[in-house]
Amino acid sequence: MPVEYLSAEQEARYGRFATEPSPGELEQFFRLDPKALELARAKRRLATRLGWAVQWGTVRMLGTFLTEDPTAVPASVVQFVAEQFGTDDEHFAGYGARSLTAYEHAWEIRSEYGYRDFAAGEAGLREFLAARVWSSPEGPRAVFDRAVVWLVNNRVLLPGVTTLARMVAALRQEENDRLHATLYEAVPYDLRTVMVRLLEVPEKKRVSELERLRLGPMRVSGRAMELAAWQAP
Repeated sequence: MPVEYLSAEQEARYGRFATEPSPGELEQFFRLDPKALELARAKRRLATRLGWAVQWGTVRMLGTFLTEDPTAVPASVVQFVAEQFGTDDEHFAGYGARSLTAYEHAWEIRSEYGYRDFAAGEAGLREFLAARVWSSPEGPRAVFDRAVVWLVNNRVLLPGVTTLARMVAALRQEENDRLHATLYEAVPYDLRTVMVRLLEVPEKKRVSELERLRLGPMRVSGRAMELAAWQAP
């Protein structure tokens, strides 16, 4: 299945702030715990304190760091973080003055909070998704969203959107093929033969026997019902 199965909305919110976080999301992801407060306050400048805290909340919510453009966050996020330091959010504008700072903060947060690269968490994600594909009829978009949630919850950094989309599509196909093969082997040979024949279109007929049985009698009458039952294999 091609990676184009993703919706425009899914691509827009992958690893970025597509909308303003809700008050609940601000509390959940950007409320600094004692450890985060201590690490952030160890920074000398207000800009780097705010930047570190914003990076910390961003990876918790999105599953990635905004190191390329560390100030590309909603104003509500910066304001919420600044209030916890008792300072103005205007200081955050100076966070990108030194490009390496955001990367240094990202590595510190990764080390302190145990974030892993995608390669280190891929096996666990595959195991989770395989079980999901076997137990539910979810389509690829739903499976992709579950993959993102799993990565965020398990502190595995998001890969590129194409990488994850292709992995999900390939794994879903593999597991569906394995499921179909398992079901095929579980059906007795004679029954399999009868079922395959239902897919054949008889001579001088327009539809297969399976399609005819699925549609049922065209006229609702006792004779039609009786004839349909008699013709069924």
